[in-house]
Amino acid sequence: MRFVGGKRWFLAPLLLALVFVQSFGTADSSLNYTNYRQVSSMRLERIQRHLDKINKPPVMTIESPDGDIIDCVHKRKQPALDHPLLRNHKIQRGPPERPRVKMVKEDDHRANKSGADDEVVHDVLRSKSLFDFGKKKASVSLARRKDAPDVVSANGHEHAIAYTGSSQEVYGAKATINVWDPSIQVVNEFSLSQIWLLSGSFDGSDLNSIEAGWQVSPELYGDSRPRLFTYWTLSNAIPTNQEVSNQYDISILIWKDPKLGNWWMSFGDNTLVGYWPAELFTHLADHATMVEWGGEVVNSRASGEHTSTQMGSGHFAEDGFGKASYFRNLEIVDSDNSLSSVQTISALAENTNCYNIKSSYNNEWGTHFYYGGPGRNPQCP
Repeated sequence: MRFVGGKRWFLAPLLLALVFVQSFGTADSSLNYTNYRQVSSMRLERIQRHLDKINKPPVMTIESPDGDIIDCVHKRKQPALDHPLLRNHKIQRGPPERPRVKMVKEDDHRANKSGADDEVVHDVLRSKSLFDFGKKKASVSLARRKDAPDVVSANGHEHAIAYTGSSQEVYGAKATINVWDPSIQVVNEFSLSQIWLLSGSFDGSDLNSIEAGWQVSPELYGDSRPRLFTYWTLSNAIPTNQEVSNQYDISILIWKDPKLGNWWMSFGDNTLVGYWPAELFTHLADHATMVEWGGEVVNSRASGEHTSTQMGSGHFAEDGFGKASYFRNLEIVDSDNSLSSVQTISALAENTNCYNIKSSYNNEWGTHFYYGGPGRNPQCP
C-alpha cells in the first residue's frame, strides 16, 4: 500500500498484510515549512521519474476520515519487492506462529531503577535528496562499551531508553506505548518512541536493526501528527493524549516466525501489520541480541542552543502518570517462541537535564518506565 493526500510513501522492506488508519490532531502552523516553489524543472523531472518508479497502480483507493488517501497495491507489486534482496522472495501466505505467553512467578520480577501529485512532490522536496526520501535519519555510531545500547548523541540524536543485556538470544519483543503529540521546534527534527531489536556489531560497523513505534516528523509527513511507523515504513496518524487521567496507548509486538524466519509485527491484540523478510538480514537472520524501548529526538541546535523539541509528552519521568509518557508491560520472546515479562533492564539517557527515564515494576504494569522531557530549559541550555 501507499499513502497519499499529502502523504505518499515509499514502503520498502516491510511487506504489509493489513493497514488501518486512525487520526487525531491538526498540523502545527508554527513550524517553519520551507517554500519549495523555486525548483528547477530538471529536479522536478527527476522526482517525477522516481515517483513513477516506486508508485504502483492501485487496485483500490480509500480515503481516511482525516483526508489521507490510501492506494491499495496488489501484494505481488508492492514496492518492497523491488529491493534487490527480495527479487526472489516468496510471499508468506499462511499466518505466522504467534508467541505463547509464559507465566512467570511474581518473585522472579526485578527492575533496575537506574536512572495528491503536487503534494507528493512536496513530500520529496522536504527530504535532503531522493536517496533520503521516506527514510529515517540514521544515527552515526561511536566507539563504546560492547554491551552498551545502539545510541549516540554526537550527531544530534538524544535518547532516554531502557535496554536488555547483549548476551542473550532474543526472538522478539513487546510493549504497550503511551502516545502523545510532542512539540517539534524545527521542521527537520523529529521525536519518536519505539522498540528496537538489534544484532551485530555494536560499534555500528555491522549492525542489523528492526524498529517500530510512533513518530512525529514534519519533514517526512508534512504535518506534526504522531504516526505509526517501522524503520522503513511510514504510515498512520494515531490518537494522542492530553494531561488527563484516561491515557491512550498502543501495543506493538515484533517476533520471528519460527517456521519461516520472517520477522512479523502486530498492532494491538491481533492485527497483523506485515513482516520483514529474513533475506534482508545477516545477524538478525538468526536472532537479536539486544532490545531497546524508549524515546529519541534530533537536536539540531539550529539557534546555537539545545532544541526545545519534546520527547514523549514533554514532561520529565518524575511527573508520572497523566503527564509523563510511559512504556509498560515490557516483554521478550525466547527461542521457544514464548512471550515472558522482562525481569531486568538498564536505563540510559545522555543528558538527564533535557530528557530522562525512571523504571519500576508492579503487578499490573509489570516492568515499565516513564521517560521524556521538554528539551531546552534553564538546566538544559
